[in-house]
Amino acid sequence: MLITLRKLLDRVILGISSLALMLLVVTVTWQVFSRYVLNDPSNWTDELSRYIMVWLGLLGGSYLFGAKGHLAITLLDNYLKGKPHIALQLLINAICFSFVSLAMLKGGLALMERTTQQLSPALQLPMSTVYSILPISAVIILIYLVLNTLDLFKNKTV
Repeated sequence: MLITLRKLLDRVILGISSLALMLLVVTVTWQVFSRYVLNDPSNWTDELSRYIMVWLGLLGGSYLFGAKGHLAITLLDNYLKGKPHIALQLLINAICFSFVSLAMLKGGLALMERTTQQLSPALQLPMSTVYSILPISAVIILIYLVLNTLDLFKNKTV
């Protein structure tokens, strides 16, 4: 069941990221075309491409966290075996859980709340919509953290 949940989450993130990347390519292509061929630059594509890049970065980072492909200092982790290794992984997971819960989830929700009335200049989107990727990616990372912690006890390794 845990493997199925992880695979489902991976597929959803990769699907959304793929669509966002395609939209980014189309948006930037239109921006270049309208600027240099039509001599009438589009005023909304620059803003949209920036927001897509932010979403792609945070979704991609969340996926990498789940795939354990993120940057990590593994010097101590490589030398520990058995229970000390599990204890270190639990400590790391607890620190990550605290940071993601406080900074990304709580901070992201607070940022969304403060920016509900603020609109983006060109697209007139509520900025809370743009910033909603912070709590979304936080929830994804927290799910991966729970899955990784359960894997620790299931497999006795990470």
